[in-house]
Order: sequence, then structure tokens, then C-alpha cells
Amino acid sequence: MQPELIFGFHAVKTTLKYDASRVQSIVALKGREDERLVSLLADSTHIPVKKASRQELDTMAAGGVHQGIIAICTPMKAKDERFLDHILEQLDEPAFLLVLDGVTDPHNLGACLRTADAAGVHAVIAPKDKSAPLNATVSKVACGAAEVVPYVQVTNLSRTLQDLQQRGIWITGTAGEAEQMVYQSSLTGPLAIVMGAEGKGMRRLTRECCDFLIKIPMAGEVSSLNVSVATGICLFEAVRQRSIK
Repeated sequence: MQPELIFGFHAVKTTLKYDASRVQSIVALKGREDERLVSLLADSTHIPVKKASRQELDTMAAGGVHQGIIAICTPMKAKDERFLDHILEQLDEPAFLLVLDGVTDPHNLGACLRTADAAGVHAVIAPKDKSAPLNATVSKVACGAAEVVPYVQVTNLSRTLQDLQQRGIWITGTAGEAEQMVYQSSLTGPLAIVMGAEGKGMRRLTRECCDFLIKIPMAGEVSSLNVSVATGICLFEAVRQRSIK
């Protein structure tokens, strides 16, 4: 299995803080000794560090913005159903989950993980089939959230949603044809918000598992939003409602 390259100060620092066991080595820009780099390397004294030229780093990052630092890591792995059960059993507050049904673009997954982290989501759930895997692109776009927010890939999404319902968690799906606006909906209490793939939306079986559907009001010519943008709108409306005492 090919190692994963994580680049950029924030992404590397977050990986060292939350998932340092994955870091095999660090490649840093030769001749650069500023305080930011020295501080980061001081936190990783047990990890081999190699110095390289900017051209070498540019080649490794394949056009990405590396900021003079690249971590060579073992690939991230998604969590499974057992890990999700563990998360839910340990919660001392109402569950707040994000479900991504058919999001295959790693840039969108990374953006959704970043938003989920900011909103305080306990876990992001996706099916194993037709979903973006965790990779370097996801990690870079997520700006550290991929190492913090549990990304759970399940074998059977419909069954998982039914299991969540058995735990008292309401399943709220998003669909353009829904009658209820997101701002008119109750998004408090144990909740899982389901976002479908761009264009296709949720799959039929996923839709049938939802307790109710909501939509985002659209005033312009476009008929839908990018899934990461729509995710942000729905999650933070839920955050707003849940913060009201």
C-alpha cells in the first residue's frame, strides 16, 4: 500500500497531534529554520526528518501547496460499525451525526469533514460503496478535521439508519422536492442529517429510511448547491437551534 503524503503546516501539525502513529517520516524545506518550522519539528523528535529542496517538495506534493513541510504517513482508515456503536454509547449529549450518501469527490468529503468538525458533529457516516475514501486530498481540504472527526464507512447504509432510529435518533433527509424548509424544521435532540450526492440526491432506500425531509430555499436560477455548501447550511441551522436554551 502506497504511503500517504500530508502537506501544509496545519495538516501536518494536526496529524502529529491526533494521529502521530501514522507519521513515518517528515520532509522539510532545506535551509528553512523559521520559528514555525522549528516548533513543529520540536513536537516530532521521535520521527525521522529529511531536508529537501523546494523542487523536490514541489514534485512530492504534485502541485499542492506544501508550505515547506510534508509528512509521509501510513494511509488513513475509515472507522466501522463497531466504532460507531462505541461513539454512541459514550455520548452524554444528544447524538449529532452527518450522513453522506454517494459523495464520491474527495474535495467535497474534505470540505464536509471540515464543516462537521466546526459544527461539533460526533461522526460522519457513509456507505463503503460509492463513497470517497480517506486520502491525502481529503486530509488537505479538511485542514486537520479528517484526523479528528470519525469517518465511519458502513456496509449497509439503510440498515445503519434503521439501527440509529432504534436508538431514538431522528433521520432527517435533504431533498429539493421536500415541502418543509430547513429553517422551519426542528433539528434539536438526537439527529442525523443525510446529504445526498450532487445531482442524484439520496438513493431510494436511503430516502425511505428518513423520518422526514427538508430543503434549502433557492431564490436564483440554480437548482441545487454544492454538497459541502448545503451541508454547512443544514448543520449550522441545527447548531443554531441546539444552542437555544
